[in-house]
Amino acid sequence: MLDKPGAMTSHDVVARVRRIVGERRVGHAGTLDPMATGLLIVALGPATRLLRFVQAETKRYVGTIELGVATDTLDADGTVVARAPVPDVDDAAMARAAATLTGPQQQVPPMVSAIKIDGQRLYDLARRGVEVDRPARSITVDEFTLTRGSGENQWDFAVVCSTGTYVRVLASDLAERLGTVGHLSTLRRTAIGVHDVGDAIALDALADAVALGRAPVAPPRAMVQHLESVTVADDEVRRIARGQRIEVAAGVTGSTVAAIDQAGELVAVLGRRGDQWQPEIVFAADAGPGRP
Repeated sequence: MLDKPGAMTSHDVVARVRRIVGERRVGHAGTLDPMATGLLIVALGPATRLLRFVQAETKRYVGTIELGVATDTLDADGTVVARAPVPDVDDAAMARAAATLTGPQQQVPPMVSAIKIDGQRLYDLARRGVEVDRPARSITVDEFTLTRGSGENQWDFAVVCSTGTYVRVLASDLAERLGTVGHLSTLRRTAIGVHDVGDAIALDALADAVALGRAPVAPPRAMVQHLESVTVADDEVRRIARGQRIEVAAGVTGSTVAAIDQAGELVAVLGRRGDQWQPEIVFAADAGPGRP
């Protein structure tokens, strides 16, 4: 787990990790915009196949919204495109506005994003001054709380939301609810599911640790610790390694489980097929690094 610095894209972080650890297969879960900091889970080698399970987990963010100023990117990296008066908003009015943006909803992605429309990245189209219709996405905002910030017209916030949520769109939509404009001035991701930024390492610290032969790489099991797990016997490990199904253990209710061997290592991720488990991602005969 990495604590991403500002002024870097998630792709930049992956490229640097690739150079630091000397591993070609590197991927990440949950893209962060360049201005954003915080938790970025990066996987190495075979563990990249587990990123989809991390990606689906709930995200937590904190940051600041500045009212009265709109930018073309909806965040502090953009160019100011509009200014508007800010109404006198008290805590109760802010809470009511935020409440209208909680729960399941449809959200239209911003033009400056990495989503592809007809094979073209939206941010490439935006750079050329082209705006296209973007289909709305289903998201869920579980929590959205705000308190007065340190600057004029600034409000600090905390958000708990589903994957696919654009917090800068949430900030812009909140400003609109209040009868003004606004943008995201800071953003930090503090958690993805059970993974917390307090346990993450900075890029420079990662480089120093690798140079000293102490790469802080967690085992693949850490990436699926939120999944229900089953312990499998040695003969079942051999069957899983060959891609064969095993019987569902009593008391297991999930549709996807992590299979753990007698030594506590991740053997595979299994999917339920009736009364049996089908290997979907197998590590039993696949030694390799996990994730920083």
